[in-house]
Amino acid sequence: MNLWMQPLGPLQTNGFVLTNHQGEGIIFDPGMQPGSMLNYARDFTIKAILLTHAHFDHIGGLEEVREQTGAPVYIHDAEADWLIDANKNGSARWSMVTPPILCKARDHSLEDGQLLDIAGFKIEVLHTPGHSPGSVSFYLKGLQLLIAGDTLFQGSIGRTDLPGGNHDRLIQSINEKIFSLPDETRVCPGHGPATTVIEEKRTNPFLVG
Repeated sequence: MNLWMQPLGPLQTNGFVLTNHQGEGIIFDPGMQPGSMLNYARDFTIKAILLTHAHFDHIGGLEEVREQTGAPVYIHDAEADWLIDANKNGSARWSMVTPPILCKARDHSLEDGQLLDIAGFKIEVLHTPGHSPGSVSFYLKGLQLLIAGDTLFQGSIGRTDLPGGNHDRLIQSINEKIFSLPDETRVCPGHGPATTVIEEKRTNPFLVG
């Protein structure tokens, strides 16, 4: 197993490529300007594109990545229509950063508690709303790894002042879904460096006290 992680685009949104030893992989959050992601992924057969949520900086490279890999796209029901609506995914309001982003429809839905088996990886879908209504985190128990999107960061939490955001729901998502995972779980967020569950329990100023 190898996890490639690199910030993409002007908002430095973390994109991920998880690969196995059989030459297969999964892409998480193909952000804007995905050239480096595609360059890395070209040596693998990409089996799926998993989206933590549909804000424009996380889906900016989706159609380019989907076209080049042929992989199906998965997203939670609550944000399925954000892919095809520039107002909902936020790109229409950030014209200084990006032109409007319009993607094709998703291929598969995600729901809380769903278990995915892709490229030999066992992935549990955790619905973690708050930053956005359809935010999910992907938990790989066997790897003690969580792809957390913009729910939890090192020393911070996702913003909740965007349409559909809710601070109380975000805190509830973190406490009930993420902080219930083993302390040693590695948390890979949508922005910034990786952290662990125990580090955030102990030191995150938004969650301690």
